[in-house]
Amino acid sequence: MSSTVKQAAPVIHFEIGCKDSESTRNFYQQAFGWSINQHGPAAVIDAVDKGIGGHITSLGHEPHNYVTVYLQVDNIDEYLERIEKLGGKKVVGPVPIPTGRFAWFTDPEGNMLGLLEPKK
Repeated sequence: MSSTVKQAAPVIHFEIGCKDSESTRNFYQQAFGWSINQHGPAAVIDAVDKGIGGHITSLGHEPHNYVTVYLQVDNIDEYLERIEKLGGKKVVGPVPIPTGRFAWFTDPEGNMLGLLEPKK
C-alpha cells in the first residue's frame, strides 16, 4: 500500500439508522419530499438533482440512531489498514453485499463513517 492516495474518495451514499423504519420514512418524506421506497430491510432514498441517494435502516439492535456517510474506495482492505495506521479504528467489516463490500470505521475523534468498495 502506498502512503499517498491515488484519488480522492467521494461521498456517494448516506444511511440513517432508526428503531422504527416506517415512522422515520414518513418523517423524511413529509419534511423534505424525499422519494423513499422499502426494499427488503432498507428503505431506499432516491437521489435527486445534485444530491446523493441513501437509505433508512432499522438494525434491530444498537446502534439504533445514527447517520453515516459512505466513501467510495477501490480497495477497502488498503483503506482500513491506512485508517488504522492513522489512529482510526475498524468497527464493522468488510461485509459483502450485493453491490460490493462495506465497512464502518471511526476516525481518531470517534466519528463513524462508512467505506463502500463497489463490485468489480
